Amino acid sequence: MLIDCNDPDVDKAAGFWAAALGRAVDPDHPGTRGNYRMLETPPDEPIVQIQRVTHESRVHIDIETDDIPAEVLRLEKLGAAVVSRLERWVVMQAPTGQRFCVVRVQRPGFPKNARRWD
Repeated sequence: MLIDCNDPDVDKAAGFWAAALGRAVDPDHPGTRGNYRMLETPPDEPIVQIQRVTHESRVHIDIETDDIPAEVLRLEKLGAAVVSRLERWVVMQAPTGQRFCVVRVQRPGFPKNARRWD
């Protein structure tokens, strides 16, 4: 998955997404070059690459959690903003402009790959 960021500081953008997704930026990956930053990817998870672009920032992902209010607060501390609170999820906007949702657990086997935040 590519996360297009219309932001002059691709490292700052990659830092936000790395923290939000619980993956470090992988500076040694061949895909980390120029306008691109790769995030470390476990073998059984999708690859995520951050890309600096000149067009509108765009991507949509859902962040699953077993505690929506706590996850929303954590993401706000990282610089995200709440756009709207719906009955079962919260629409947020990253500091790089993308909208995403914080949702209840969707995948079977959660929390196999879940990150714990203290």
